[in-house]
Amino acid sequence: MEYKQGTKNRLKRIEGQIRGVLRMLEEDKDCREVVTQLSASRTAIDRTIGLIVAENLEQCLRDQIETGKYGDRDLVKEAVELLVKSR
Repeated sequence: MEYKQGTKNRLKRIEGQIRGVLRMLEEDKDCREVVTQLSASRTAIDRTIGLIVAENLEQCLRDQIETGKYGDRDLVKEAVELLVKSR
């Protein structure tokens, strides 16, 4: 699957958030501030996972429609399992 630039950009922002958290630790910032930033990072990761799964599901369904080949795979079930597994 080819990933969109927007998805890559999201991950770069998350990478920056994590670097910021490391900097906060090095600066001995307050625990609440660190946890708040980690929570924001986790939320961003969760949303990115959802986006990747949704885009992949959409592409797989489009491919099936275009080719007329409907395999035995239950794509929606697989997508839901991926989301559950990510938690």
